[in-house]
Amino acid sequence: MNLLHTVLSFIVALGVLIVVHELGHYLVARWCGVKVLRFSVGFGKPLFMRRLGRDQTEWAVAVIPLGGYVKMVDEREGEVAPADLPRAFNRQNVGKRFAIVAAGPIANFLLAIAVYWGLFLNGVQDMKPVLGTPDTDTPAARAGVQSGDVVSAVNGEAITSWQDVRWHVLQHAIDREPIQLEIRDHRDMRQTRSLEAVPGIADEPEGDILGRLGLHAPDVPVLLGEILPDTPAERAGLLNGDRILAVDGEPVTGPQQLVKRIVVAAGKTLKFSVERTGVLREIDVTPQDAGGERAGQGRIGAAVRGDTEALAQYRYIAHYGFFESLNKALARTWDMSIFALKSMGKMLIGELSWRNLSGPVTIADYAGQSAQLGWSSYIAFIALISISLGVLNLMPIPLLDGGHLMYYTIEFLKGSPVSERIMEFGQRAGLAVLLALMVFAFYNDINRLLG
Repeated sequence: MNLLHTVLSFIVALGVLIVVHELGHYLVARWCGVKVLRFSVGFGKPLFMRRLGRDQTEWAVAVIPLGGYVKMVDEREGEVAPADLPRAFNRQNVGKRFAIVAAGPIANFLLAIAVYWGLFLNGVQDMKPVLGTPDTDTPAARAGVQSGDVVSAVNGEAITSWQDVRWHVLQHAIDREPIQLEIRDHRDMRQTRSLEAVPGIADEPEGDILGRLGLHAPDVPVLLGEILPDTPAERAGLLNGDRILAVDGEPVTGPQQLVKRIVVAAGKTLKFSVERTGVLREIDVTPQDAGGERAGQGRIGAAVRGDTEALAQYRYIAHYGFFESLNKALARTWDMSIFALKSMGKMLIGELSWRNLSGPVTIADYAGQSAQLGWSSYIAFIALISISLGVLNLMPIPLLDGGHLMYYTIEFLKGSPVSERIMEFGQRAGLAVLLALMVFAFYNDINRLLG
């Protein structure tokens, strides 16, 4: 059922993104007077097709769902009837062609803005920016961060929620910059905590950057969730709902802390202090090696979560007005776009690991996870992927929209189209780049699965 749920969530998300992207191309093409022959969701043999409209445009759903296209009348792709020549794409001026091609990525950005706008209007659930106990020998611990400190600013930028903390810290950490936290301590005194930069902090895929800095959500009781069969947790006698008080006598203050204790203890026996139905128990658990990409790391085969009742005191729902929501949606989309562009640039120059590149398997996994968290998390995930798709398509790589826009920009500046020879070379180079990206993405997906 989980696999089916993940697959369906991925198909729906991908379908929405493809339709919105191609609809951008289609609508602007029609507005510019270009005749559209086919609007296809997917590639290859059509599974479903229907002709609609004055131009009898073919609306199709094809067998390979990883993309789509809008086919327009174009003399470069076949013979065109004399009556359709004025409506051929290749006969439009460079401004119209630029607008038609740019409309796809722009539609993805507009979708993200609309989603964020709706979410902010509806009310966004978040957590107060209260810090938990930092792990020993982390930048936060060395800076003097203590449990209960409330973050009010990160590097001079005001903070109102944990989402703000995560976002601003992430940006500065990836830029390898020191982080200045302005906090209010338990005496309500304003203090500044300086966290030094950590080399290579963003090189691990799906890495817990805040955790490596020692920044955690508020201390809460830790409970076990689902226990997987034939795992160290099941063999030791741990049960769903057990409350973990301490490990080897050291108090457990949050889920991440417990996970870290387990990760570094592959093959070593840990003594769990467990509270079950009001009774304190001591249970020995020996984490096993996770294998794969995470060889050497421990796992016990149990889900870990914070006590939801304890977390409730830190949660709140923020509501925003009509125009404030729109302003925040525009800012969120802009910030995420710049961050995605910056991350791609850092991967190209080697400042960010290529292992951060995700393929369809990882995206499908995230789609399933976000869908399980609720509709707001799911559509926020769609907005995030829509931004990434928009940014990727604007990259100046032939075969992508950005490659065509690069050609049209050159044509506008020099007053004549790019030569067929250069375009043919560009197509081959673009195909090689895209294939390399796909190989990297699938390789990373496989490693994540094995891990």
